Amino acid sequence: MGYGRGVVARKGPDVPVFVVEREWAEQLEASTEAADGINRINDDEGVRWLYSFLSADRRKTYCLYEAPSQDAIRRAAARAGIPADVVTEMVERLLPDGSSERM
Repeated sequence: MGYGRGVVARKGPDVPVFVVEREWAEQLEASTEAADGINRINDDEGVRWLYSFLSADRRKTYCLYEAPSQDAIRRAAARAGIPADVVTEMVERLLPDGSSERM
């Protein structure tokens, strides 16, 4: 759990983007079966998991999602039995050249 199948095309320009911070009590053990189950639940809730970053101690992930709302992400996480400690909507992307773009 915690790894997506890769970045996929956005559903549309009006789909909000969120970063989800998760703190795992035990070290995360990712598997294809677990990811498939999470993705099926996400589909039911209208949530798209783009990808995740895993901390060096394997106890914290930072995951990027497209979803209609924070509530949809929290519902999907609860159904999957995984934490969603902090869910933050991203509205603008800052680029290394100093420019920015709306998400």
